[in-house]
Amino acid sequence: MDKNPIGELMQNTMENVRSILKVDTVVGDPIHTPDGIMLVPISKISVGFGGGGVEFNQKKAGENRPYGGGNATGVKIEPIGFLIIKDGVVRMVNVTPPANTTVDRIIDLVPQVMDRVDAFIDKQKKDNE
Repeated sequence: MDKNPIGELMQNTMENVRSILKVDTVVGDPIHTPDGIMLVPISKISVGFGGGGVEFNQKKAGENRPYGGGNATGVKIEPIGFLIIKDGVVRMVNVTPPANTTVDRIIDLVPQVMDRVDAFIDKQKKDNE
């Protein structure tokens, strides 16, 4: 059986997508403000990938079968918020629309709850000392 180029097409496309999808794309470069606040942009990346090909039946003696194929990739980069870091305290500010369901709201509140629990534990340790 003759070798067709679909594997090579897909490999080249995946290498190009991999060059786009870096950590720097998801977690952006920090922005320092004059008043000591650091903002770190956070994004969400969605990728769609597909490909295919066909070998045509017509073949002349001593020639490879004609081949047709292609692939497509779609990449969507969507900003979702900023990490705000000030005086060692990290807070997430979302720029996406608010959560629609109760579960989504609970997931959005987890970081704030964890910050409050940490602050409570630190206060308890200081009070005990």
